Amino acid sequence: MKFNPVSSNKLYIQIYNQILSEIQSGSFKIGDKLPAERELCEQFGVSRAPIRQALSALELNGYIYSRQGEGVYVKNNQPATEIQNAAIILEAVSPEDIVETRMNIEPIIVKFAAQRATDEDIEDLRSTIKKMEEETKAGVYVPETDEQLHNGIAKASHNDLFINIMTAISNAMKQQEMWKFIRDRTVTRPDYRDVNFREHQLLIKAIEDHNEKEAVEIMTNHMQNLYDRYWKD
Repeated sequence: MKFNPVSSNKLYIQIYNQILSEIQSGSFKIGDKLPAERELCEQFGVSRAPIRQALSALELNGYIYSRQGEGVYVKNNQPATEIQNAAIILEAVSPEDIVETRMNIEPIIVKFAAQRATDEDIEDLRSTIKKMEEETKAGVYVPETDEQLHNGIAKASHNDLFINIMTAISNAMKQQEMWKFIRDRTVTRPDYRDVNFREHQLLIKAIEDHNEKEAVEIMTNHMQNLYDRYWKD
């Protein structure tokens, strides 16, 4: 069996549909193992990001399941998941779009936060980073604290449009089940908790110092690390 290369936007939906078609046609039977991610990347002619999103959507919709370290297997060709729920997962903003937006907009936002942060802004950010530190020491990752910190940075920019953009990004992450699904398998891993906290700690320090160059560099690296954690591990 050979999959067809894909092109244009929403690659993961095209990949999802092709794999689903093979499952429903019987080319892949229940219990069969799907090709490895690397092989799927080669066959579809894409990077790992849309492959991982397509597989995540297939798993969320009940067609496949994964075994850590072993691979992905066909679970069902007629899942019980409602069609409406499946459509929501596919129509929401894709995780790749979320990461791409964050990589490009958040370094700009933090530049202005470092320039304009008031004593009150800095105190709020210190309070949030303290909460993140306590959670990290307790061995947990709380997405709401992470969100609070990034939204606090936007607030410190004193630009209403930046604040609205971060709110839109936060809402997109909450509405996209795949974002949470992939996040819980990558970003929240124990080996990332400490480094994630340290990156945020350095960000707040740069804002406290009103060092915009340092803040931009740290945020750029933080966003690149986010990208790598989602798509390269």
